[in-house]
This record gives sequence, structure tokens and C-alpha cells, in this order.
Amino acid sequence: MATDHIRYDVLARDALRGVLRRVLADAAEHGLPGDHHFFITFLSTAEGVKLSPRLLAQYPEEMTIILQHQFWDLVVTDDRFEVGLSFGGIPERLVIPFSAIKSFFDPSVQFGLQFETSDASADPAAASETPAASTASLPTPAEGPEGEPAKPTEGAEVVRLDRFRKK
Repeated sequence: MATDHIRYDVLARDALRGVLRRVLADAAEHGLPGDHHFFITFLSTAEGVKLSPRLLAQYPEEMTIILQHQFWDLVVTDDRFEVGLSFGGIPERLVIPFSAIKSFFDPSVQFGLQFETSDASADPAAASETPAASTASLPTPAEGPEGEPAKPTEGAEVVRLDRFRKK
């Protein structure tokens, strides 16, 4: 297989993170339209992630948050977003770099994105074998107990970008 000097995988990942950035920026400016709401899964110990010690102890590897009815002060920058959420009645401020995000899902329209995090794509050989991001068609997730982030249900088919590559 030829060496990809252009790094299409990196370009695709960055473009799809741009979609996420744009959606969150629009939500920060105008609120969530219609029934749209977001499930965002991220690595809780990734560089730049800021969580309270309580949340980090509860979610030491990864965490899924839901942006729907009760969030505040959503701020989106080029490399991260910040949001206020309540966990068990306790308000928290989270800072999440886009590079820490593993997946994004909007169940209202069955749209999802799945990313390799920067930790997983640090090895260039691994990055060339697996695409940096993919779209997914996922079932509507059941919401977790109040204050607990829910995760999308099992059984979804993830369509990988390399499915469309010529072998």
C-alpha cells in the first residue's frame, strides 16, 4: 500500500471535529433547536480536560454527558468547549478539548460521529490502518437516572471510512 503523505485521515478527522465545533457553537449562540440533544463521550484524563475530583473519581477513564434541557454557559473555542452541568444536584463546570472526544450522537436525527482520540492516533502506523473518524447510525439511547450520563445502547452499526477505500 502506498504511503499517505497528505494524511487524509487527519484531514477527515479535523473536518468532522469542525462539524461538532459548529453544532456546539450554534447551540451556544441560539440554544438547541427542536428535539435536538447531544450525547458526548470523552476521555476524562485526556490532556486539557478539566473535571472536579469528584467526577474524575466517578469516571476515571471516560465519561458521557448529555446536553439537552439543563446545561448552562456553553462556550465554544477553536480547540475545546466548556459547559455547566448538574450531577446529582451539584453544579459542575467541565472543560473538554475536542481532541478528547470519542463520540458525538444526536438521537433526535440518528446522527453520530466516532473519533479516535489523540492518544489512540499517536502511533502513525496505527493511524494509517484505521480511519480517524467515522459516522454512525445509532439507535436512540435510553436516558440514565437523573444526574447520571447515559450511553447509547449496544447493537449500533458503525460505518468505518475505510469501508469505502479501494483495497
